[in-house]
Amino acid sequence: MQNPGTFIRKPRCCGKFDGENPHRPKPLKKQISMEDLNFRKGDAKTEAFGSNRMLQPSPVEKIPDGPTTPEVAYQMVKDETFAQTQPRLNLATFVTTYMDEYATKLMNEAININYIDETEYPRIAVMNGKCINIVANLWNSPEKDTWKTGALAIGSSEACMLGGVAAWLRWRKKRQAQGKPFDKPNFVISTGFQVVWEKFAQLWQIEMREVPLTLEKTTLDPEEALKMCDENTICIVPIQGVTWTGLNDDVEALDKALDAYNAKTGYDIPIHVDAASGGFILPFLSPETKWDFRLKWVLSISVSGHKFGLVYPGLGWVCWKGKEYLPEEMSFSVNYLGANITQVGLNFSRPAAQILGQYYQFIRLGFQGYKEVQYNSLQIAKYIHSEIAKMVPFVNYSEDVVNPLFIWYLKPEYAKSAKWTLYDLQDKLSQHGWMVPAYTLPSKLEDYVVMRVVVRQGFSRDMADMLLGDINNAIAELEKLEYPTPTRMAQEKNLPVEAKMFNHGGRRKTAKK
Repeated sequence: MQNPGTFIRKPRCCGKFDGENPHRPKPLKKQISMEDLNFRKGDAKTEAFGSNRMLQPSPVEKIPDGPTTPEVAYQMVKDETFAQTQPRLNLATFVTTYMDEYATKLMNEAININYIDETEYPRIAVMNGKCINIVANLWNSPEKDTWKTGALAIGSSEACMLGGVAAWLRWRKKRQAQGKPFDKPNFVISTGFQVVWEKFAQLWQIEMREVPLTLEKTTLDPEEALKMCDENTICIVPIQGVTWTGLNDDVEALDKALDAYNAKTGYDIPIHVDAASGGFILPFLSPETKWDFRLKWVLSISVSGHKFGLVYPGLGWVCWKGKEYLPEEMSFSVNYLGANITQVGLNFSRPAAQILGQYYQFIRLGFQGYKEVQYNSLQIAKYIHSEIAKMVPFVNYSEDVVNPLFIWYLKPEYAKSAKWTLYDLQDKLSQHGWMVPAYTLPSKLEDYVVMRVVVRQGFSRDMADMLLGDINNAIAELEKLEYPTPTRMAQEKNLPVEAKMFNHGGRRKTAKK
């Protein structure tokens, strides 16, 4: 008797059954080959380093003929950058090289979102407005509106340019209304400027008047700055966290002197504060210092969100004291849920992920969390500063460390007999993965070769000790040299030395000494 749970399917056919299903599609007489000609058979299942593609050089001039597996493509791209310094060992850069896993996850999930599509992603536009509010209020914005006047930027360079363009347009409009010429604008800044201001001057054809820094006056001198001002001056630009030195210009003293100057001359020259680094340091570590919108002539401030704002690159913010200081020609508005969101920028498409990253950090860390992170970075910078001072060859440029970065140089008496330079120390440290730039200071100080470290979130005390140990070991090796190095011989002959590392300063000049 047949098992009731067993079902036997009999073939349905009209003729003789030969064991094949007559309904099964017949194989094609000639199959089309889809084989990737760049790979041996089985590469899709082969371990990446066993694939034929890993025997071939990466493409330089033209796209490969065929595709590869994602595993192999990933490995090839990763390997091409493998020999580089790890980001956290790059003490030349100011940008954030560490965020926690949740921030990284959040940003990765938004990597496909273009912020400019506000109608498609309205909640991100609102989040952007929230970030601007938070930043503006950190700087003591007096604006009473629900949504403060500011803009997202791709880095502090764009933010600086937006602040400069706004000042220029306000000045031009006033000159036009007065029937006066407006073809020779200028702005005043110290020689410690970052390269963005040189770009701004060239792109908008605005004269950049530079106040020299000296060993006696290591920051912008207000009186010297005012001597360079006239009716064509669109603004004065003090810097909080000078790229070259890490020091802060005295904005309060400048504001006081400028107020008297404007009253005397009848001008209304404003201040734009380039706070690329200090804008996320001072509110947390020195809230009593007046450098922001509490001062009369400070009308705009720019900052880098991807520096001490603690977000992966590229992000910047710029805020104005009020809507009246943002020219209409620079903005358009989008209304969403009653929020009038002003959008300003030199770029059109821009990543939304950085906005989410910034907002996450604000929520995750809060005021106290930011304060603790910045405090630790500053204390580690002070620790390295104090240890550098103990080393026989060196002297620190400044006794104060007001931001988590500082510079030092060779003692003149030591340098006279030394067979090496700071460029040689830079090379020695790079062999251990450290990127510590050596460069000459700007005009009037170009005879000084200095080194700089920038301490950021993710740089621990242990890493500081490893750096100091490698510096000491490098010095010991260099002091054993029997003959002068090429850079030392070049200095003795007053010949230029090409700096090998970008230092994020202004004009990249060839070093002399």
